[in-house]
Amino acid sequence: MPVREGIGTEWLVYQGEQALPWSAASVHNARMTIATIIHAGLRHSDQSTVALVLMGGGARTAYQVGVLRTVASLLQEQPGGSRRFPFRVLVGTSAGAINAAFLAARAMHGLQAFEELEEFWGRLRSTDVYRLNIPSWVHFNRWVAALSLSRHVRTHGAILDNMPLAGMLRQGIPATGIEAALRSRTLDALAVSASSYTSGVHWTFCQTANRDAFQAWARPGRRGEFQPMTVEHLMASSAIPFLFPSTPLRVDGRQEFFGDGSMRQIAPLSPAMHLGAKKILVIGVGQPERPGMVGAPLPADNRGPTLGSMAGHVMASVFHDTLQADVEQTKRVTETINQLANAASAMRYQAVDVLAIAPTDSLDALAQQYTNDLPPAVRHALAALGMLKGSGGALASYLLFEPAFVRSLIAMGASDAVARKDELLALLLDE
Repeated sequence: MPVREGIGTEWLVYQGEQALPWSAASVHNARMTIATIIHAGLRHSDQSTVALVLMGGGARTAYQVGVLRTVASLLQEQPGGSRRFPFRVLVGTSAGAINAAFLAARAMHGLQAFEELEEFWGRLRSTDVYRLNIPSWVHFNRWVAALSLSRHVRTHGAILDNMPLAGMLRQGIPATGIEAALRSRTLDALAVSASSYTSGVHWTFCQTANRDAFQAWARPGRRGEFQPMTVEHLMASSAIPFLFPSTPLRVDGRQEFFGDGSMRQIAPLSPAMHLGAKKILVIGVGQPERPGMVGAPLPADNRGPTLGSMAGHVMASVFHDTLQADVEQTKRVTETINQLANAASAMRYQAVDVLAIAPTDSLDALAQQYTNDLPPAVRHALAALGMLKGSGGALASYLLFEPAFVRSLIAMGASDAVARKDELLALLLDE
């Protein structure tokens, strides 16, 4: 079957070649991805394992909730439809890892797990995720704000203290639920990615029902190994650089310090393929291009981008989805093998079917409407430094764990999923 990609409002069925400028390093990494794709296509089983891949993006990942809640509604509406959980493999990065782990812990609840995820986000507040203990009057002076933030960084290792998140995760994501889902074969695997500040390696930590059957992998710059999921793995995966402190984890018998899994994530589909996926639904929250800024006039003083614009651009770079390139690579391999009809038939090669959904509207512009909902201390500090001016909504969009913004994101995700109804049902129901 062809590899399909749904980005924005259009579907692309890949036919023909598109030249891409690759450096020698990216070609080397691509070879590793090709091996993964071919191996996934040659792995045979009695069922089409469906994987859910959730990309990272802080508060923006509430968008994923809207998509998934609609998926559950669509499946429930089908004649004779089952209420069983539709995904066998869950893969998450950053806040997407938190969504994936939450669903894994409730997979035995069937489609109700998606309702519970929506309820979880509905109760969420920024103060449940992070805190910033500085005086509220710092917004009167930029230098005082900078000094206050500097002290906070020295104390906590980052601008914000994310210890509230650790407490929330311990309460909201029981490890026993994940273990039960794996033992009952409701799930085959849960995988969470994080990036090591110590070694520079991008790690994917996988929990499966059978540790002995798990096959670790090692590619240039990325590794996958078995580790039972803990709150520390989720804290590491969601530790946005500069904003949240690193988290120590043990790998290869030593302690390394980890940050957000979106950093150095060059092959987001690879873990799902390694874990046996034949179909992949991937939900991203990134925007490679921010339409609202293209062609916009320069400020009257012609000073160029504001600090808020630059901060937003840096965050977009950290969370820049390599998804499109990964799907493109999958397409290239599929086309090449399918063109060799006799060889493909002899190998019994079956392409991995990929459906990617991302926001159709600007999340930066949406967040700009809700910057006043940020916790006062955070809002005052960022405003004092000029980080909420210009396209400051870009930075705020990662931190706005507040009801109004969350509801808007969920509504956007639901609308985009309804527009993809036929494709979603084809992916999840076709055998």
